[in-house]
Amino acid sequence: MEIMEEIPALRRRLFRRFPIGAAVRPASKIITADAVFRKTRSRKATGLLFGATIKRPPASHTIDAFADGPLSRRPPPSSLHTDMSMWFKNLRIYRLAPSWDFKPEALEEALEKLAFRPGAATDMTALGWVGARPESGLVYALDGQYLLNLRVEKKLLPTTVINQFARARAQEIEEQQGYKPGRKQMKEIKELVTDELLPKAFSIYRDTRVWIDTRGRWLVVDAAAAAKCDEVMGALAKVLDPFPVMPLYTEISPASAMTSWLISDEPPVNFTVDQDTELRSTNETRAAVRYVRQTVELDDVRKHVEAGKQCTRLALTWADRVSFVLTDGLDLKRVAPLDVLQEGRVPAADEAEQFDSDFALMCGELSALLDDLVGALGGEKKA
Repeated sequence: MEIMEEIPALRRRLFRRFPIGAAVRPASKIITADAVFRKTRSRKATGLLFGATIKRPPASHTIDAFADGPLSRRPPPSSLHTDMSMWFKNLRIYRLAPSWDFKPEALEEALEKLAFRPGAATDMTALGWVGARPESGLVYALDGQYLLNLRVEKKLLPTTVINQFARARAQEIEEQQGYKPGRKQMKEIKELVTDELLPKAFSIYRDTRVWIDTRGRWLVVDAAAAAKCDEVMGALAKVLDPFPVMPLYTEISPASAMTSWLISDEPPVNFTVDQDTELRSTNETRAAVRYVRQTVELDDVRKHVEAGKQCTRLALTWADRVSFVLTDGLDLKRVAPLDVLQEGRVPAADEAEQFDSDFALMCGELSALLDDLVGALGGEKKA
């Protein structure tokens, strides 16, 4: 009996000294090289004493960066949209070239050349096209509107972890050779450590959606960062030849137009000015003044313009239906459907039908918004 009573206490002490689950840590904690070394030694010392009783926490709460199992091969969750959250939040706008004539089947065949496949054990990143809906192919087509989805896989291998393992390895080498490794040797050690850790690194998946309007001849990427948009353009360029996408230019630059709207206090037809504004200097200092949730007084605007500033970000609402922030690069950020669209939304019988309805609504509203916006900027500049 005394021996049986001592087992739980012994187990707790062993857990504190040899944390078998050292590979599983909350995302807020850092995994150290020493912890992983202790983990390896403890497994050799304890065998299967705790292997059958330890359960890993759900993956959503942990980083299994160095777990034994190939967690990077675990398929990512499907993209399910049951409400208007499927709306694009950011619009990076391009024009389809006159040569665009891809039907859904032809576009599907082209995208298959770069269909997403999980990266190899030693690949830091991998990207490719996946279906926008679980039951659809690589091209989700509805009445001339296409929806594409580019998936990027990236291994989570923080530099701090690599450095910790490299320092531990360098210390071992120093003891063997009698002197510290030089800069060139440390670089080789880090490369070797990276190659050893990559197969066990945890993978994250990121999707970037693309909307193609074959009727309005728009191509729009839902990306806030230019780097994500470049990934999409690069992936399209690899499979479409000739590249059927062109940048969009308007007769009046967005910065000049937004500044004029503020000074005159006359926004274009179908648009109203909201309470977020940024004015930035055009000289080398790039000094900026931002108004957040605050109406800009006309006198203040004129003073800033006289001081050499232009409006570079302006919150607008289109037709009391969609709100957004227009930038001087002709990007739309923080796009959101307003209550009039939310209230008019009729629930469908199933998820697939609801997705069709929401997608058709988004395409119709955003296509009309883009037409009005280009008109407000003096029309499209012809090459």
